[in-house]
Amino acid sequence: MNDTLIKVDGVSKKFCRSLKKSLWYGLQDLGNELRGRRHGGSGQLRADEFWAVRDASFELSRGECLGLIGHNGAGKTTLLRMLNGLIKPDQGRIEIRGKVGALIALGAGFNPILTGRENIYTNASVLGLSKRYVDAKLDEIIDYSEIGDFIYTPVQNYSSGMSVRLGFSVAAVLIEPDVLFLDEVLAVGDIGFVIKCLNTMRRLAAKSAVVFVSHDMPLVSTFCTRVMVMKNGATLLDSLNPAEGIDRYFSLIKHEQQTSGTGEARVLGLDLLVDGERLTGEEPSIQQGSLATVALRIQVDGPRACAHACLFIDDEAMMQVVCTPIHDAHSEMLCLPPGEHLLEIPLGIIELNAGKYSFMVAIFDATSFSLARVQGLRPFRVFSGRREWGKIVRPAVAQLRALPKKASTLSG
Repeated sequence: MNDTLIKVDGVSKKFCRSLKKSLWYGLQDLGNELRGRRHGGSGQLRADEFWAVRDASFELSRGECLGLIGHNGAGKTTLLRMLNGLIKPDQGRIEIRGKVGALIALGAGFNPILTGRENIYTNASVLGLSKRYVDAKLDEIIDYSEIGDFIYTPVQNYSSGMSVRLGFSVAAVLIEPDVLFLDEVLAVGDIGFVIKCLNTMRRLAAKSAVVFVSHDMPLVSTFCTRVMVMKNGATLLDSLNPAEGIDRYFSLIKHEQQTSGTGEARVLGLDLLVDGERLTGEEPSIQQGSLATVALRIQVDGPRACAHACLFIDDEAMMQVVCTPIHDAHSEMLCLPPGEHLLEIPLGIIELNAGKYSFMVAIFDATSFSLARVQGLRPFRVFSGRREWGKIVRPAVAQLRALPKKASTLSG
């Protein structure tokens, strides 16, 4: 039996940057359709038009999860909206079999003057569900959302997090789809609720064909069996190896150097050596588990007798994940007098998770006054065949020991 639930063949969608021209083009397209001509014309772009999605094709079966990844404006959400029937493609064909569920813009359709309880029924009616069915599920939805007595409060008084939690709860409890579309829906509160959402997503995804849009690469690696990387509406990579797709996604991130401080110190250069070899290229890739060393050249100026330095490793969001204060042989902060210095700093084994990173160097005096701070130095990528949750991955070698069997007790 063919269990292919989604077929996408050459799907394209174009938009217009000008509102006035967009309205005029819309009227032209509507007139052409009424005369029996194909929607979207012959595929030629008119003035101020651009392709939001261009020639996307894939098939997805039950139990498979496709991760759509790319930077903002890549066309991910536009493609997801075409799959969900919210907008019409200009070219190509979409075939979907089975019941469709979508977790997109959770809580966006709530009526602000109605209570949370009333919005549950309103939202369920949009999904085509009967009041009797919702009555049976109401307590489960309220318990899942963890909103408590606020369920009787107008939604306009909810925080954004509460609205999203209620929207997720309605969808999670009421939807049992064959095809599931997810668009950045898991940033919905504290860690306990996020874990609950993840477990729900695993349950739904196990028996559905899922298309998942996210910028959270650990989630993509966890859920997806396949990854499609998009840029400017085009498909750059469609891979059955999520690690390969995630690495390509990180290659698209551009780090720019940012400098601050008094200017009384400067970073003259930073080289990264892996397993004794100096890395070359604009953005080299390092295998997780390699041995790395940083060669740092700095210049200290001014009348201060001593300066100190720290080396940081930042992730793709410029969040610091490793801090290395530079000490001398006596475990004291290394004193750097005025002049030029070359520091060799062993980083040890690279235990960073797969992703994109860069270095940040901070040079300061004895009072922690910043002389120089340079961010975005020597960007590099860490590659791994699998991606774990944490920023630091340290494989543990465990010794498996068999426990003695307990003697069975027979009673007469």
